[in-house]
Amino acid sequence: MVSIYWQKRKGFVVVYPDAVDNQWNDGRSKEEADHRANRENIDDVGFISALIDLLIKEENVDPQRVYVTGMSNGAMMTYRLAGELSEKIAAAAPVNGNIPENLAANYTPGKPVSMLVINNIADPLMPWQGGDITGPFGNKKLGKVLSVLESIELWVKHNQCSMLPAETTKLDNDPNDGTQVRRITYTGGLEGTEVILYAIEGGGHTWPGGSSKLPERIIGKTSREIDANEVIWNFFKKHIRQ
Repeated sequence: MVSIYWQKRKGFVVVYPDAVDNQWNDGRSKEEADHRANRENIDDVGFISALIDLLIKEENVDPQRVYVTGMSNGAMMTYRLAGELSEKIAAAAPVNGNIPENLAANYTPGKPVSMLVINNIADPLMPWQGGDITGPFGNKKLGKVLSVLESIELWVKHNQCSMLPAETTKLDNDPNDGTQVRRITYTGGLEGTEVILYAIEGGGHTWPGGSSKLPERIIGKTSREIDANEVIWNFFKKHIRQ
């Protein structure tokens, strides 16, 4: 199933595709990820690729302005799509997800893609330093991932951005939320690409500026320093695929 919404004020289309059993085949091996998409190696990349083509044809979507974002399993899928559909995607924004180790071994994007990466340093499920993804309270191991900085470095090198950040900014707009944000920007990439990391100190497995159905004791704090929706949209609208 696919839900489509039009944002008339800002002129973009938002598409929410459904994964099989609500889980994407994000590149982890079938032994690692405990869900059907990976066990059966469901072709989610092919599905999203065909969906992009359909939207361009039937909904008049601009093929130079296709973007992808997602959180957690959706963030890892975002990394996979940026790598395997780089010729169709102008920019990507994974939130609270790293590149799976199993995927990284053969991760060779064909085109540069601008990347906006948002990760919470105190995330209890997705490890900032890499290693095992864990279930609630660390009771279950769900596959190994690269660290946040390794995931960033891969894209900085692929896009041929400067290895030295052009800018590092610290944000503390809400002193009462228990979080702070470091924004690190790598510029000068091929075809005008850049890589930006929002590192949220004190934040948990949460969408910045959003709400959560799970209690803080399980997933950690939600940062109010940034509104991830606005940050991602402002990033996307700057980038057009060459």
